[in-house]
Amino acid sequence: MGIGAFALVLALAVCVTPAERKCLLSGSWRSDTGCRMVVFILSKDGRFSGSYLPGSAASDPQILTSPLEGSQQDTGLVPQPTFSFTVHWRLPDSEAARTTAFLGQCYVSTNGEETLHTVWLMREAADSPTEDWKATRIGTSIFTRIK
Repeated sequence: MGIGAFALVLALAVCVTPAERKCLLSGSWRSDTGCRMVVFILSKDGRFSGSYLPGSAASDPQILTSPLEGSQQDTGLVPQPTFSFTVHWRLPDSEAARTTAFLGQCYVSTNGEETLHTVWLMREAADSPTEDWKATRIGTSIFTRIK
């Protein structure tokens, strides 16, 4: 085999497009704000569960790990799936109620690094309809896999 043919074979073996890589949600993730998430089990129908720990937990031992549940597209059909999950916060103050809904997509870079790009809505319980305006927050988070 000549050098040109060898280079072509090597280039074809190395050039795998992101669409050919599959992004897997299961595992451990860290957000750009220091939050940690673990997705335990991804079922055949795309449902998953796990746990979520906010970044502020490192400095506040009263913050508890909170459960999460969600679903994602079939990676057999879409290699970089969209997903959603909710976190039902477990807070030491039992009167505080808070839920966050995340929507996002899992991406695989050309070097194989997986990231989760999300937008979230966090809803806190309001005492009355007149205080409803301040009960919802919106933001974005990018998660990277913890290796």
